[in-house]
Amino acid sequence: MKKSLAAVAAVLLLAGVGAAAAEDVVIQPEQETVIKEYVKKQPLASVKVPGVELNIGTALPDTVELHEVPNVKYRYTVIDNRTVIVDPGTHKIVKIIE
Repeated sequence: MKKSLAAVAAVLLLAGVGAAAAEDVVIQPEQETVIKEYVKKQPLASVKVPGVELNIGTALPDTVELHEVPNVKYRYTVIDNRTVIVDPGTHKIVKIIE
């Protein structure tokens, strides 16, 4: 019985860690609207980044140029015709705008 309780506790602990990691980046709806409107007004040429899968959490190489959105913490770029919002501190994708 003690082993099963320990196992359950371990699973719950790990689930909590995963949930916390998934919630690290939250873009407020108002901020997302500002980003989308700015991106429409400031279109960029799409670039290719070989070997990089476009997923939330994927870190882009430092060679990828990130573009500022005024009054917003995040930056953006266009890769494979998809606009991605990137945390400039980590270069990780935080949102993909379709």
